[in-house]
Amino acid sequence: MSLFRVAKRRAGAELTLSSGERRLGSFFLAGPTVTARGAERVSDVLNAEAGFFPFETCDGRGTILVNRDHVVLAHLKDDANEPRIDPDYDIATVRRVEMTLTNNAVLRGSVRVYCPAGHDRLSDYARSPRMFRYVENGEGTFIVNSAHIVELLEITS
Repeated sequence: MSLFRVAKRRAGAELTLSSGERRLGSFFLAGPTVTARGAERVSDVLNAEAGFFPFETCDGRGTILVNRDHVVLAHLKDDANEPRIDPDYDIATVRRVEMTLTNNAVLRGSVRVYCPAGHDRLSDYARSPRMFRYVENGEGTFIVNSAHIVELLEITS
């Protein structure tokens, strides 16, 4: 094995693209390294940089390069517990929301606002600098591209 090779693991997901198409496949994630806090997560890959990321499809086409800007959301298949890795997960403020996306889909679920008390409103969540954010519901864990959120509504009942 090369000293320059980085061992990767696969994480299954279904991507919904701005074209309306869906891609079932896997992200390639790095394991723990000396400089990282832990194993790489799908959200780390999506938030890492602009441009393209590799995604291995299940349709026999192999590995494709996907433009992050055109990913509306990713539905995690293998590790729906990914957001729970965050050390503040259990103490973050939970907000139940309804999101209308650019593809006219409506996603309902819970988001966590990682801000101090008094700054933990849904509007504080909306201003977060992270482009891709978690939404959890009974169907699993989603990572939503905030550029594709048209409307964001807090559900109070």
